[in-house]
Amino acid sequence: MHSTYMQEAIEEAHKARLIDEVPIGAVVVYKGEVIGRGHNQRETLGDPTAHAEMIAIRKAAERVGSWRLTGAALYVTLEPCPMCAGAIVNARISTLVYGAEDPKAGAVSSLMNLVQDKRLNHSVTEVIAGIRQAECAQLLRDFFRQLREK
Repeated sequence: MHSTYMQEAIEEAHKARLIDEVPIGAVVVYKGEVIGRGHNQRETLGDPTAHAEMIAIRKAAERVGSWRLTGAALYVTLEPCPMCAGAIVNARISTLVYGAEDPKAGAVSSLMNLVQDKRLNHSVTEVIAGIRQAECAQLLRDFFRQLREK
Protein backbone atom coordinates (compact mmCIF):
# COMPACT_ATOMS: atom_id res chain seq x y z
CA MET A 1 0.00 0.00 0.00
CA HIS A 2 2.68 2.55 0.99
CA SER A 3 4.77 1.67 -2.04
CA THR A 4 1.78 2.20 -4.35
CA TYR A 5 1.04 5.69 -3.05
CA MET A 6 4.74 6.55 -3.04
CA GLN A 7 4.75 5.61 -6.73
CA GLU A 8 2.10 8.30 -7.23
CA ALA A 9 4.39 10.80 -5.49
CA ILE A 10 7.33 9.65 -7.63
CA GLU A 11 5.24 10.27 -10.75
CA GLU A 12 4.64 13.81 -9.50
CA ALA A 13 8.40 14.19 -8.98
CA HIS A 14 8.95 13.20 -12.62
CA LYS A 15 6.53 15.97 -13.65
CA ALA A 16 8.70 18.45 -11.76
CA ARG A 17 11.81 17.15 -13.50
CA LEU A 18 10.20 17.61 -16.90
CA ILE A 19 9.86 21.35 -16.20
CA ASP A 20 13.41 21.66 -14.77
CA GLU A 21 12.23 21.81 -11.17
CA VAL A 22 13.82 19.87 -8.31
CA PRO A 23 12.10 16.46 -8.64
CA ILE A 24 10.01 16.24 -5.50
CA GLY A 25 6.43 14.98 -5.58
CA ALA A 26 3.65 14.55 -3.07
CA VAL A 27 0.15 13.13 -2.82
CA VAL A 28 -2.49 13.36 -0.08
CA VAL A 29 -4.53 10.20 0.45
CA TYR A 30 -7.84 10.01 2.32
CA LYS A 31 -9.87 6.81 2.70
CA GLY A 32 -7.85 5.11 -0.02
CA GLU A 33 -8.25 7.91 -2.56
CA VAL A 34 -5.69 10.45 -3.75
CA ILE A 35 -7.33 13.82 -3.03
CA GLY A 36 -4.38 16.13 -3.71
CA ARG A 37 -1.27 16.04 -5.89
CA GLY A 38 1.69 18.32 -6.19
CA HIS A 39 5.20 18.67 -7.48
CA ASN A 40 7.77 21.39 -7.01
CA GLN A 41 7.00 24.55 -8.95
CA ARG A 42 9.11 27.20 -7.22
CA GLU A 43 10.96 28.25 -10.36
CA THR A 44 7.92 27.95 -12.62
CA LEU A 45 5.67 30.04 -10.39
CA GLY A 46 8.37 32.24 -8.88
CA ASP A 47 6.92 31.27 -5.51
CA PRO A 48 9.13 30.18 -2.59
CA THR A 49 6.18 28.31 -1.07
CA ALA A 50 5.44 26.23 -4.18
CA HIS A 51 6.85 23.02 -2.70
CA ALA A 52 5.24 19.71 -3.67
CA GLU A 53 3.73 19.22 -0.20
CA MET A 54 2.23 22.71 -0.06
CA ILE A 55 0.57 22.28 -3.44
CA ALA A 56 -0.76 18.80 -2.62
CA ILE A 57 -2.13 19.97 0.75
CA ARG A 58 -3.79 23.02 -0.85
CA LYS A 59 -5.45 20.86 -3.52
CA ALA A 60 -6.61 18.31 -0.92
CA ALA A 61 -8.15 21.04 1.23
CA GLU A 62 -9.95 22.46 -1.81
CA ARG A 63 -11.23 19.00 -2.67
CA VAL A 64 -12.69 18.29 0.78
CA GLY A 65 -13.78 21.88 1.40
CA SER A 66 -11.87 22.23 4.65
CA TRP A 67 -8.37 23.04 5.84
CA ARG A 68 -8.62 20.17 8.33
CA LEU A 69 -7.26 17.00 6.75
CA THR A 70 -7.59 14.79 9.82
CA GLY A 71 -7.34 11.13 8.85
CA ALA A 72 -5.37 11.90 5.69
CA ALA A 73 -1.89 10.67 4.83
CA LEU A 74 0.74 12.65 2.96
CA TYR A 75 3.23 10.76 0.79
CA VAL A 76 6.27 12.74 -0.31
CA THR A 77 9.49 11.72 -2.00
CA LEU A 78 11.74 13.82 0.27
CA GLU A 79 11.61 14.53 4.00
CA PRO A 80 9.69 17.79 4.44
CA CYS A 81 11.41 21.07 5.23
CA PRO A 82 10.34 23.24 8.22
CA MET A 83 7.79 25.18 6.13
CA CYS A 84 6.14 22.04 4.82
CA ALA A 85 6.32 20.31 8.20
CA GLY A 86 4.48 23.29 9.68
CA ALA A 87 1.81 23.07 6.99
CA ILE A 88 1.42 19.34 7.64
CA VAL A 89 0.84 20.03 11.34
CA ASN A 90 -1.53 22.92 10.65
CA ALA A 91 -3.54 20.83 8.19
CA ARG A 92 -3.99 18.15 10.89
CA ILE A 93 -2.61 15.43 8.60
CA SER A 94 -2.52 12.17 10.57
CA THR A 95 0.16 10.18 8.73
CA LEU A 96 3.34 11.26 6.97
CA VAL A 97 5.19 8.87 4.68
CA TYR A 98 8.39 9.96 2.96
CA GLY A 99 11.10 8.43 0.83
CA ALA A 100 14.54 10.00 1.15
CA GLU A 101 15.92 11.89 4.13
CA ASP A 102 17.03 15.49 3.72
CA PRO A 103 20.13 16.01 5.90
CA LYS A 104 20.31 19.74 5.06
CA ALA A 105 16.69 20.81 5.55
CA GLY A 106 14.66 17.87 6.88
CA ALA A 107 12.29 18.79 9.69
CA VAL A 108 11.02 15.29 10.51
CA SER A 109 14.12 13.31 11.45
CA SER A 110 17.26 14.94 10.06
CA LEU A 111 17.46 18.34 11.77
CA MET A 112 14.42 18.20 14.06
CA ASN A 113 11.06 16.51 14.42
CA LEU A 114 8.62 19.36 13.98
CA VAL A 115 5.69 17.15 12.98
CA GLN A 116 5.66 15.30 16.31
CA ASP A 117 6.69 18.09 18.67
CA LYS A 118 4.31 17.72 21.63
CA ARG A 119 4.60 21.44 22.42
CA LEU A 120 2.45 22.17 19.38
CA ASN A 121 -1.34 21.99 19.46
CA HIS A 122 -1.36 19.10 16.97
CA SER A 123 1.11 16.49 15.83
CA VAL A 124 1.30 13.82 13.19
CA THR A 125 0.23 10.49 14.65
CA GLU A 126 2.42 8.28 12.47
CA VAL A 127 5.62 8.91 10.53
CA ILE A 128 6.95 6.26 8.15
CA ALA A 129 10.33 6.96 6.58
CA GLY A 130 12.32 5.25 3.86
CA ILE A 131 9.57 4.04 1.54
CA ARG A 132 11.27 3.59 -1.84
CA GLN A 133 14.15 5.58 -0.40
CA ALA A 134 16.75 4.55 -3.00
CA GLU A 135 14.53 5.50 -5.92
CA CYS A 136 13.54 8.84 -4.38
CA ALA A 137 17.15 9.72 -3.57
CA GLN A 138 18.34 8.72 -7.05
CA LEU A 139 15.89 11.13 -8.67
CA LEU A 140 17.51 13.97 -6.73
CA ARG A 141 21.10 12.81 -7.32
CA ASP A 142 20.49 12.55 -11.08
CA PHE A 143 18.88 15.99 -11.21
CA PHE A 144 21.69 17.74 -9.36
CA ARG A 145 24.39 15.86 -11.29
CA GLN A 146 22.83 16.99 -14.57
CA LEU A 147 22.55 20.55 -13.24
CA ARG A 148 26.25 20.60 -12.35
CA GLU A 149 27.14 19.30 -15.82
CA LYS A 150 25.32 22.19 -17.54
